[in-house]
Order: sequence, then structure tokens, then C-alpha cells
Amino acid sequence: MGNPMGTRKWLAGFKEDYDKVFVKEWSPYLGAILLVVVIFALMVNGMVWGVFGGVKFWGDWFNNLIGLGPVIGVPKTTHGFLTHRMSLMNIMLVVGAFSAALLSRQFNPNLAPKLEYVWGALGGTLLGLGASLAGGCTTGGFFNPVVHASPAGWAMWLGLLGGAAIGLKMLLWTMENVDWGTAPPPTLTLPTSTKARLPWLAMLVMLGVVFWSGQWFGSGDPQFAALAVIVVAGFLIGFVMHRSRMCFSRAFREPFLTAEGKMTKAVILALAVSMPIAALLFEKKVIDPYTAIPATFWIGSLLGGLIFGIGMVFAGGCASGSLWRMGEGHLKLWVTMFFFAWSGSIASALLKKLGLTAVDAESDLAYEVTPLGMQAYFPDMLGSWNFTLLISGGLLLLWYALVRYNESTEKFTLM
Repeated sequence: MGNPMGTRKWLAGFKEDYDKVFVKEWSPYLGAILLVVVIFALMVNGMVWGVFGGVKFWGDWFNNLIGLGPVIGVPKTTHGFLTHRMSLMNIMLVVGAFSAALLSRQFNPNLAPKLEYVWGALGGTLLGLGASLAGGCTTGGFFNPVVHASPAGWAMWLGLLGGAAIGLKMLLWTMENVDWGTAPPPTLTLPTSTKARLPWLAMLVMLGVVFWSGQWFGSGDPQFAALAVIVVAGFLIGFVMHRSRMCFSRAFREPFLTAEGKMTKAVILALAVSMPIAALLFEKKVIDPYTAIPATFWIGSLLGGLIFGIGMVFAGGCASGSLWRMGEGHLKLWVTMFFFAWSGSIASALLKKLGLTAVDAESDLAYEVTPLGMQAYFPDMLGSWNFTLLISGGLLLLWYALVRYNESTEKFTLM
């Protein structure tokens, strides 16, 4: 006969380990490091992590569907949702977060008060306009340019800080003065029996992702082999961001809201680890740094960051943060993403039509120039990696010092 007591202890130990890995929240610092690993895996394969390009693609598709695209100059969508690289990456980010939410049994359709959907639409619209001006969201306009040694990222950083503060003050005012649509909606709760089966559904989803990526990688077609890398990378990014609750919006918003700086310090850690590694890759000519530097320094980056910062406060998330919360079941973020995509497509088309983001074809410079700015690269501007890392490291240290000071004193909180 077996030993029932031993079997129960073994199962209890298995459950304990499962809960530690898949149920309990990961440290945002662990999330930051794992995110960096995935980002550099993409970089050494000649790709970058981006979000807004895929979001705008969705908006382009919708505008062409309703007949608005040809009127305002939206380009025709020649790719499908799963063959456009950034669209695929965004979809897989949602799938990765969805799988993580299933494994932790945290997936649940989450309704919001009516006013929150209005804020989601407003915030998403501002996100689209801000990202169009800055040449990217918090990923493509801030994080990637900072890693790629561009002052454009720091200009957007400054705008994001200002926008988060302004947006938070505006949101607090509405909370005190607007009563419509604030009643809590009915709570949707999955039956206990359904929640118990969620991890098994997650297993099926993950097996499907493995099979799908394996088929594409082994297809012999270079295009599909590259897309297979994106399938896996996007999934991992979504999974890691959900488990660690990584969110750029929180990094900029929470110091002003509660003085909490853990998420901000996690982003600082990710940048501190990434910058010297990226510098080595750029110096050894492994990667072209200009592939992830928008031609928006400094006007587009600063103004876009300001508008994006206001938008992400009302939206309740940035681009990547909205995507992983969509996978968790937050319906407000689906509204946010629709308006983000729609306004991003419209704003990008109109800004280009007005010539504000059109690249100067007559310029003989080695980098792109637009009326909103240029592709600025610190090593070329300063002539030295020493000064580049000194300035970038100094700005990171300043950001950390301000956040740490605010955690202790709450001097910058706006409540």
C-alpha cells in the first residue's frame, strides 16, 4: 500500500512551489531584469521591442476599413495582424499576460464605472497623439531611445514627468467635482469550478504557442523564422510584465500619487543594466543604434511626452501596461487601446500630411531630420562614449535620488 501521508506532503510541496512561481507576485526588480534579457535577445536578432508601431497598424486597418484612411493619407495595410511584426508582438504580449493570469487564477472580466470608460477613451486618444509626436510610446519614445543613447528618450522622460503630474492633478479635480458615472458596476466573478480549471487552459495556450512558433521557425522561410522569434519574445514580455506588474505608467505616476517608488526604481534598474550592454553592442557594430531612435529630438519628444503623460493617467496605463491588463480582463483598457490605435493612426497621418513628421529628403546629414526634431545620438554629438555614459548615468542617478528623497519626505506628492 502507498503512503497517503507522503503523497499529501508531496502534493502540498508541489502546490507551494507552484504558488511561489505562478501565483505570488514577482518582484518588479526581477521583472525588470527578465525584461532586459528578452529585449536584448530581440536586439541581437536584429529586432527591437516596440508597441506603438503595432497599435498604429491596428488603427490604420480600422481607418481604411471605414473609408477614412484615403481621406487623411493613412497608408494601406499590406500585412495581416499576425505578419506585421509589432502587431504580432503586441498580440503575443496580451496572450502572454492572459496565460499568466490564467495560471495564477487572476483572470476575470473586470467592469468599470461608466466614467472610467470615458476616461479610457480620452486617455487613449491622448496616448495616440502623444506617441505620434514623440515617435513612440513609453517603449519606443522613452525606454528604447535611452537604451540607444539618444537624448530623445530623456526629452520624453521630462515630458512624461510633467504630463503625469498635470494629469494627476486634473484627475483628482474630476474625482472631487464629477459625480456622473461613478457608481460601481456589477461585479463579475467566475465560478469557483471555472477558476480551478484556468491553469489547465493556460497549459493549452502555452502548448499552442510552442507549437505555432516551432512550425514557423522550422518552415525554412526567413520571414516566418523571424516572426517565430517575435511570437516567443512577445509572449515572454507579456508573461513577465503580468507576474511582476511592470508598468511604465506606474513608474511615472506613483511618486506623485503615493510617494511609492518601487516601480520607478525597477525601471531605473532596467535602464542601468541595459545602457552599458547596448553601448558595447553599438561600439562593436553588432546593432545599428539609429534603428530605434525617432527623429523627434527635442520638440516632438518633449511635447509628445507631456501629452502622453496626461493620457496615461486618465487611461490607467501606458501602451505595454494597457496590453497586459487587457490580457488580465480589464475591459476599460480595451476601450483605451481602441482609441489609442484610432487616434494614433489619425494623428500620425495628419502630422505627416502637415509636414511635421516628414523626413527632410534634401538633407545630406547621416541621420533623419524633421520639423519636430532629429535623430539625436549622444556618441556622435559628444564624440565619446565616456561622456555619453557619464551623462546618461548621471540622469539615472538624479532620477533615483529624487524618487528616494520623495519616498522619505513625500515632498513631490500631489494628494
